[in-house]
Amino acid sequence: MSNRIQTYAEFWPFYLREHSSPWTRRIHVLGTTVAVVVAIHAVATGDLGRLWLPFVIGYGFAWPSHLLIEKNRPATFKYPAWSFVSDFKMAYLFWMRRLDPELAKAGVKPSDRKAA
Repeated sequence: MSNRIQTYAEFWPFYLREHSSPWTRRIHVLGTTVAVVVAIHAVATGDLGRLWLPFVIGYGFAWPSHLLIEKNRPATFKYPAWSFVSDFKMAYLFWMRRLDPELAKAGVKPSDRKAA
């Protein structure tokens, strides 16, 4: 019996619980948003040699928040693809103001969701 998560449907609530602090979520969303803007700029200007930069920016924001705020190990190390997709999903839901219901379903307590 493996203790690895087998489906994305199982992973998503785990991902949200690993980001229970509103500050961790804010930092992740900021990093993801800046990374997307930098990627769009690189493509729009034809400077494709800089497409590595969004990865450095995105993870450069995200990983320290796990160490300093959540005190956990980023899910990226065990589930890289699902974690990558979830960063964008969380940012999208955050900006659309639809993240709170997902946090509630994942069992992130209301006190942990303040100013999400």
